[in-house]
Amino acid sequence: MANHKSALKRIRSNNAKRLRNKYQHKTARNAVRDLRATTDKQQAEGLLIKVTSMLDKLAKNNIIHKNKAANIKSKLSKHVAAL
Repeated sequence: MANHKSALKRIRSNNAKRLRNKYQHKTARNAVRDLRATTDKQQAEGLLIKVTSMLDKLAKNNIIHKNKAANIKSKLSKHVAAL
């Protein structure tokens, strides 16, 4: 157990950030899954914009690596173009 006041605060803030990151990451993964399952081109194009934004935000906040975000966006763009 932490002995310093600052260490206790750090534990609390780390836990809050971990939960927020986990929520954002899971939400983005679900959005990617929904986009991959979509067969309607109009709907897919609208979803692509939202998913791309989500992935960029995750990469900006170091929740996922920027290259991973780029790879996912590339594959999703190909998927939407092929519809």
